Amino acid sequence: QVRLVESGGGTVQAGGSLSVSCVASVSSYDLGWFRQAPGKEREFVAAIRWPSNSPYYGDSMKGRVTIARDNAGSTVYLHMYNLKQEDTALYYCAVGRIEHLSSPGQYDFWGQGTQVTVSS
Repeated sequence: QVRLVESGGGTVQAGGSLSVSCVASVSSYDLGWFRQAPGKEREFVAAIRWPSNSPYYGDSMKGRVTIARDNAGSTVYLHMYNLKQEDTALYYCAVGRIEHLSSPGQYDFWGQGTQVTVSS
């Protein structure tokens, strides 16, 4: 059973930065970050390919986010900058062998999420 654990969420003021991480029990998978705000659909934020570590970014945070994987391959970080109130959401990581990285339905395993709240 694949296990994913997100951490690092919290409350940050608008304009600030925050990093969240995802520790996976596997390393040889594509890994994506998604977010979901109350009443809204799950939205693609970023993903990183295995084994190339090529990053891909969704439009929602492009230019304000960086995704990176550690050398062991089991931890993926999402560094977020210049945060806005509309970035407030539950942030999830997910893994799979993915053709279309922005499509949540293609991911096989999901974490429980970590809450990011951006205050004014």
